[in-house]
Amino acid sequence: MSRRQAREVAMQILFGIDFSKTEIDRAFEYAVTEFKVPTKEQRFTRELLEGTLKHQSQLDTVIESLSRNWDLKRLSAVDRNIIRLALYEIFYRHEIPPAVSVNEAVELAKVFGNDQSGSFVNGILGRVVEDPEKYNNRGCSKSPREIPSEFLR
Repeated sequence: MSRRQAREVAMQILFGIDFSKTEIDRAFEYAVTEFKVPTKEQRFTRELLEGTLKHQSQLDTVIESLSRNWDLKRLSAVDRNIIRLALYEIFYRHEIPPAVSVNEAVELAKVFGNDQSGSFVNGILGRVVEDPEKYNNRGCSKSPREIPSEFLR
C-alpha cells in the first residue's frame, strides 16, 4: 500500500466520521480491516486522521474564508474532507511538499468527488499554497513552513 492509498483510507474515515458521527477508533479499526491496510501504513493513516481532526476547527476556518458564498455545510462531504486532509498536510506535515499534498488531494477528488471536484479542490488549495501565511493567520495555531517558490503556482 502506498501513501496515496493511506490518504484514501484516511479521507474515507474522515468522511464516515463527518457523515455518521462515528467514533474515531471504531471507524479506524473498521477501515484498516476492511481495506487491509498494512501495519506500516496504518501509522501514517492514523497520524493524518488524528491531525486533521485535532485541527479541524482551524482548517474549517480556512476553508470558509476561501469558499466564497458557500457555507461549509453546503460543500460536498467528500470535497470538504479532502480539503481538510490536504490543509492539515500543508500546515502541519512539514516533511510533505505542498505540491504533493495538492496533487494527492486533486487525485482523490477526481476519484471520489463529482465532475467539478478536482478543479474545486485545486482552486482552494492553490490559493493557500500561493500565500500560506495569509491563510495560516485565519486559525491555524502553528506557523507554516516556508514553501519553496517552485511549488507555488
